[in-house]
Amino acid sequence: MKNKGGEKKLFIAVVGGGKCTPEEAVVAESVGRELAKRGAILVCGGLGGIMEAACKGASSEGGITIGILPSDNADTANPYVQIPIATGMGEARNLVIVRTARAVIAVSGEYGTLSEIAFALKNNKPVIGLNTWSLRKNSEDVEAIIPADNAVDAVDKAIELARFS
Repeated sequence: MKNKGGEKKLFIAVVGGGKCTPEEAVVAESVGRELAKRGAILVCGGLGGIMEAACKGASSEGGITIGILPSDNADTANPYVQIPIATGMGEARNLVIVRTARAVIAVSGEYGTLSEIAFALKNNKPVIGLNTWSLRKNSEDVEAIIPADNAVDAVDKAIELARFS
């Protein structure tokens, strides 16, 4: 997909739990808004929680949202997903989400989010984290997840890194 200037649009994934706190939802919605303001296409798992909040934020700014769904039923997408892709792949769809994106923003999250982070890192995709997982290997911190202070910082970093990935 290209914008009016002929430049390819950036696909940025937003990953996080299917359930979240109201505070986490505010952060995810802000991330979605910021992505839309910058013309990025938001890719997510298409369900509730962080995914729904991010899509809501992007939609409120006229952004494009894609939901890569675990079921084979497009009707399971949250109401803010404009392009539902029903995979029937269950959690294996996490790899599709990551492979579709040029960068990943992880907001909070559970083990499914951790799998998306791992897939992203394995596929050399930058991962920006907002109150999400941290990694350790052999009792030492691994600095693979780039921390962000807030939604604007996360989106700035994701877009900058996506341009070079």
